[in-house]
Amino acid sequence: MANFNKVILLGNLTRDIELRHTQSGQALAKFGMAINRKFKQGDELKESTCFVDLTAWGRQAEVLSQYVRKGSQLFVEGRLDYQTWESQEGGKRSKLEVVVENFQFVGSGAGRGAGGGDEQAGRRSGGQKPQAGAEGQAGAGNGGGDVDYGDIPF
Repeated sequence: MANFNKVILLGNLTRDIELRHTQSGQALAKFGMAINRKFKQGDELKESTCFVDLTAWGRQAEVLSQYVRKGSQLFVEGRLDYQTWESQEGGKRSKLEVVVENFQFVGSGAGRGAGGGDEQAGRRSGGQKPQAGAEGQAGAGNGGGDVDYGDIPF
């Protein structure tokens, strides 16, 4: 039987990223996102918010902590991870979180911290090369560079 564990989220950070390092020196980032959903119930427009805890590792954790802040919009691809532990009182506790496998900055450059930086660094995972066309977009001043619609092949 096949299994599939994939999460795709687009939302806003609910708090600044908490960056730590393991004893072996690997970066670990913990943060939260709020994902809003608008829907119509009868004649009334309603909105609900889902709050999700996320974890990023390695270079992705470092890049996220450098360029996004509370309120920043972020697109995330990842997987669900279920953790269980025993509380200090002896009760069983559990938590479902998303482990970030890939991400992309969304929106304007506001709230990303100072400096240009490499916006495509979040696409790299474990030393992979950036996707084609990623070079030269970082630090363009408008959050992703100018688009020449004549270059689009369709």
